[in-house]
Amino acid sequence: MTAIAMHSAALAKRSLIKTMRTPEALIDVTIQPVIFLLLFTYLFGGAIADGDRHAYLQFLLPGMLAQSLAMGGVALGQNLNADIEKGVFDRFRSLPISRAAPLIGAVSADVIRYLSVCVSLLVFGTIMGFRVETGILPALGAVALSIGFGLCFCWISVWVGMMVRTSGAVQGIMFLLVLPLTFGSNVFVSTETLPGWLQAFVAVNPITPLVEAIRGLLVGGPVAGPLTTTLLWMGGLLVVFVPLALRAYSRRA
Repeated sequence: MTAIAMHSAALAKRSLIKTMRTPEALIDVTIQPVIFLLLFTYLFGGAIADGDRHAYLQFLLPGMLAQSLAMGGVALGQNLNADIEKGVFDRFRSLPISRAAPLIGAVSADVIRYLSVCVSLLVFGTIMGFRVETGILPALGAVALSIGFGLCFCWISVWVGMMVRTSGAVQGIMFLLVLPLTFGSNVFVSTETLPGWLQAFVAVNPITPLVEAIRGLLVGGPVAGPLTTTLLWMGGLLVVFVPLALRAYSRRA
């Protein structure tokens, strides 16, 4: 187990160095979420919140945090797929390391991407007028929960990256999954405003309890129930997609 941790840490360092040398790869977790926050706040805030854009910003930002983290994992599957196509994983296979280390290392390095999402949205949201209403510790809890969910959810992208033949296909497939999950949730509007059939989908959507938990931790509201549901979803994602990703990697590499 120690050997796996050491090998994974070394490959995580490789991924971090690669990110530092290509900082433009962080655009989707820094600038893009801020642009979405601006657009949705000022385009729809007046209509949805009866003209009170500040109230809508308080409602929207926790949801945007969840959406941006779900979208942020798409790049991981693309990068891993591109490494396989370039023969990088052939080199990993020739090394005396655990077969799981390249995937675990890549996922571990993605913590920086998810932390970038949280910092970008919270800092820029504060400039726009967003205020944490619960305190510093609940806010840190919201950040930790967000990053934890992102690390679990990104294993879907890892699995897809191992299964398909091109990095472009990874993006297409993942957006087909992420967009319905994020827009068909309580990210942008309250569940009560949706038609009945869509409310049924929102109720079983893993993004919904995550958003409710983040909102509760940042601006107040129920936390225990949504948090428990989110943790169960996180465990389920790991149980299902980590073995699938490792098995697909073994066959592919």
